[in-house]
Amino acid sequence: MADPKVPEAIAVEGVRARKKRLMRRQLSDTATAMFLARGFDAVKVSEVAAACGVSEKTVFNYFPSKEALILDRLEPAVDSICDSLAAAQNAPVATFSELLERETRGITASLSAGNAQDAARIRRFGVLLRNTPALRAYQSEMMGHVAAAIAATLATRAGLTADDPEPQIAAHALLSLWRVQADSLHRHLTENPRPELVYDAVIADVRRAARLLEIGLGAWVPDERTLL
Repeated sequence: MADPKVPEAIAVEGVRARKKRLMRRQLSDTATAMFLARGFDAVKVSEVAAACGVSEKTVFNYFPSKEALILDRLEPAVDSICDSLAAAQNAPVATFSELLERETRGITASLSAGNAQDAARIRRFGVLLRNTPALRAYQSEMMGHVAAAIAATLATRAGLTADDPEPQIAAHALLSLWRVQADSLHRHLTENPRPELVYDAVIADVRRAARLLEIGLGAWVPDERTLL
């Protein structure tokens, strides 16, 4: 029963939004499991749709491409990243590092201590991305879009244009921390992982890389305040 204090239109919209979110997650989780089991190129979108009990058209209503089924984490994160980086009081390197720490905690929280299957699943995901040309190309394209959005945000904050070299190099430098995180996660996931140790090792690598960015980019002080 809907809360009588909540307008009916808002309550209905909330239910619809939840259904969309759950369907999107089901499609992505199902596709990911199928891709990991059989390989990305061997699975058709129509098979993912059938496994979820929907039409192929429905899948494409939620995801613009087959690649997006498995690489959908960047898109919803962009607005949150840019909102955080737009605030003058937020140091970009520290802000981005904190984002990766939260994400890493979520990933390692899904591990059961000593469960080799959990670790193997995450490692297989990384291998799938590295070994599938279509996924590498899509990921590169998406990272380009994210870099452009971050550059535009930093440029506005600094009173520059997005085409200026400072926000361009700063955006790509920040995104390089994502690669450090992914590579470190793949390296530290052993056959018998302890979630807290994996988290500590990955975050130590991210922080080392972040310190290097602070040293290399910390001299950029537009508008009389430190941006990086």
